[in-house]
Amino acid sequence: MNLVKLIKLPRFDEDCGDLVVIDAKSNNVPFRIRRIFNVRSPINSIRGKHAHRNCAQFLICTNGSIEVKCDNGVEVQRFILDKSNLGLLVLPGVWAEQKYLQENTVLTVICDQRYAEDDYIREYEEFLNFVNS
Repeated sequence: MNLVKLIKLPRFDEDCGDLVVIDAKSNNVPFRIRRIFNVRSPINSIRGKHAHRNCAQFLICTNGSIEVKCDNGVEVQRFILDKSNLGLLVLPGVWAEQKYLQENTVLTVICDQRYAEDDYIREYEEFLNFVNS
């Protein structure tokens, strides 16, 4: 599936922990950042359940573990995000769902667009029509 890509972020291990860097000039996030938000949800919750028409997203599990299911209308791939220096680039036209696998899991989402409700496709049948048109 060419609309989804795992990207490893630079991580610096130190005696007292580690540091993960996201820097606009390093191009590790392959777009101009317009919005960032965090999502925390109880264990076994499934979030997302939508696609975007125009917005690209970069998903990073900053704490805990998440299974991300990505569907382009033809094939489905699953990714485990459980390291703070591993991000998943999800381009427009991908139906994505996130399952929270541990308590206190936090997902950081970095977007190339500001919030626009009309960019969301929230019904799976509408998504299939969108990707097949």
